Amino acid sequence: MTTILDTLSRDYLHGKEEVLRLSMVALLTGGHILIEDLPGLGKTTIALALAGITGLSFGRVQCTSDLLPSDITGLSVFNREEGHFAFLPGPIFNNIVLLDEINRAMPRTQSAMLEAMEERRVTVEGTTHHLPDPFVVFATQNPSDQSGTFPLPESQLDRFLICTGIGYPPEHLEKGIIAGGGIRERIGGMTPVASTADILAARRCVETDIYLSDRVVNYIYALVAATRSHGMIQTGLSTRAAISLAQAARAAAFLEGRDYVAPDDVKGIAVPVCAHRLVMRPDQETVDRGELLRALIADIALPLA
Repeated sequence: MTTILDTLSRDYLHGKEEVLRLSMVALLTGGHILIEDLPGLGKTTIALALAGITGLSFGRVQCTSDLLPSDITGLSVFNREEGHFAFLPGPIFNNIVLLDEINRAMPRTQSAMLEAMEERRVTVEGTTHHLPDPFVVFATQNPSDQSGTFPLPESQLDRFLICTGIGYPPEHLEKGIIAGGGIRERIGGMTPVASTADILAARRCVETDIYLSDRVVNYIYALVAATRSHGMIQTGLSTRAAISLAQAARAAAFLEGRDYVAPDDVKGIAVPVCAHRLVMRPDQETVDRGELLRALIADIALPLA
């Protein structure tokens, strides 16, 4: 799996190492990732590149205010020649699904994703259809203060394992990107360095072979408990969030080549996994959740070996 990261960061996506690492964490845990940042910083390119280098199937949905749930899930159409209805699957039936500008879709359409993201299936006209494995949603989101955007409901935010940004690349890298131009054509001709079987095998390894000690479990619980008793937070981290943090820490350890989770794995992944799940008190909505979580982490002693 490190070959995937090395190839992408070296040959295609300069200056985006951290978001690539988080994307791999999502892929290795079967989680979903929400990337929030300004247009034009490479959010879509990252999802395309990850699909290309792994050989996984790719589907894309450009979210707009008139997008319907059936545009994502698919619908049944009448086949006149055979005399019955046939289901035409939508773009959700791919391994990697890019929901571009997800917060431009109406809440009704956003809610259509909940079953797919949680259960790995969709129900259309009373019939359940299972999604492929692996299945990962890459959603991009414009800043909420831009016109024509709708805030994601808390229940949907909670389905994203990771929420992160990209930011501008360093000056010397951005100049190189400007000189080299776009890379979409190069990504289209990318040779996969892993297969679906490789991804599924790595995921099984993360689930079963990465040891999570009691002291690390206690450390995760201490962080979760701290968010539940903080005066600025209305709703702290749930048990689902704690499980997600443990899963992400296992994947982070795997990418580091270890068969056990260290406290630093938890510390390093906690903000992108947990910050977007915090519900602030109404008078604290402007507080930076990431900075608040970092302050909480700093106050919790790392467990001794």
